[in-house]
Amino acid sequence: MTPAPVTRRVLFLCTGNSCRSQMAEGLWRRLAGAEWHAVSAGSRPTGTVHPLAVRVMDEIDIDISAQTSKAVDAFKGEPFDLVVTVCDRARQTCPLPPSAGRVEHWLLPDPAGATGPEDARLASFRAVRERLRIRILAQLDLDKLDA
Repeated sequence: MTPAPVTRRVLFLCTGNSCRSQMAEGLWRRLAGAEWHAVSAGSRPTGTVHPLAVRVMDEIDIDISAQTSKAVDAFKGEPFDLVVTVCDRARQTCPLPPSAGRVEHWLLPDPAGATGPEDARLASFRAVRERLRIRILAQLDLDKLDA
């Protein structure tokens, strides 16, 4: 009988937990499959997931509309194999779980700060989504090599 695969855990951190970390959580879930459990949090959560983040994820058939913005304290004491900060402020202010295996920093612009017409703001969200997708795929490929 083959043993069930061990589920590893990843935590994405940013300040507001409304855009980058939420998109990363949804992408990781889709791309990593059942081998990983992905969550996200923020140092100062906004309380909502940005509607444009939901929209650009929906464009690639990933529904993050049920995800919630939460504080990093919600995961206090929980073990993580990987913790990824996606902004400098989170790297400086978010307390890392003491049981964090590996910690990485992926500096990404905050699409919530984009200004101008909606199509320009959507382009900012799409650019961050694609950068996250590329980083996640690369990370998952590295994990396969390390296994």
